[in-house]
Amino acid sequence: MFTITSYTVELIKDPFGILAGQRYEFLIDIDVEEDDELYSESGLYIRAIYNVTEDESKLLKYELFEKTTELYLDFDLEEDEVAVVEAFCKEHYAEGHE
Repeated sequence: MFTITSYTVELIKDPFGILAGQRYEFLIDIDVEEDDELYSESGLYIRAIYNVTEDESKLLKYELFEKTTELYLDFDLEEDEVAVVEAFCKEHYAEGHE
């Protein structure tokens, strides 16, 4: 499991109105314990795309990156970790308008 240490959220602009709903990009810094397979000395962050429509809101995708190298890590989060990211995005997406 991981701990969220900081984040940013930004509304992704869609000037042509092609996308349904509004999409938000989250950059979520996480702290992972050393004994976790995700651990990296460089630190990690999650780039998440969260979509909000009139009918539903959901996590569309996420990617893991090393902080200092910006290296993409081809790992999947565990189901409970994905649920944490999705709940966090749901709670904070409105801050993308500020």
